[in-house]
Amino acid sequence: MALKVKAVERLLKFDKESAGKYRYVMKPEMYSSLNQTKVIKEAALRSGVSQGVMKACWDAAGEVIKAWATEGHSVALPGLGTMRFGLRSKAVENVNDVKAGLITSRRIIFTPSVDLKDELADTAVQITCYDRDGKEVKRVTTTAGEVEDPENGENGTTGNGTTGNGGSNTGGNTGGNTGGNNGGGGGDDEPDEN
Repeated sequence: MALKVKAVERLLKFDKESAGKYRYVMKPEMYSSLNQTKVIKEAALRSGVSQGVMKACWDAAGEVIKAWATEGHSVALPGLGTMRFGLRSKAVENVNDVKAGLITSRRIIFTPSVDLKDELADTAVQITCYDRDGKEVKRVTTTAGEVEDPENGENGTTGNGTTGNGGSNTGGNTGGNTGGNNGGGGGDDEPDEN
């Protein structure tokens, strides 16, 4: 099994005045959304219990996860990892300036388990390249790679269960957590991507 990606040649403009340059831009070839009914049906088949029982368990687990996560807990998701709520906020120097208005957004943070990260790291990626006219020009397949690790900063990656260098868990990255045990000096829960 492999993740399918397409690299399409597109004209990219880096500023308003430039004519632009053609670059191959990668994106997932297809991500289909599986609805809850299909997932429950498949889980019932794999576990040998009825769909009604599976749906009741599914609904109950969802309510428990939601209740505990909103109380500030990091909650285990079976076979997947953990989920918790977090914040993005502005940092201030003076404690008297701390106020609710510093919070810029509330977030849901999923941290995959080591097993899930290892599975993803070992999953092949098939890239199909298309030129600007839509003609297929190349195919590439990778066999293994690194997985981004949200708990170890923007540079922390993991491949086959190992953590890469460059990730840090300092106040700027974890100070905005809700329900976490990390103190820190405020700031974003994680750096913004862009």
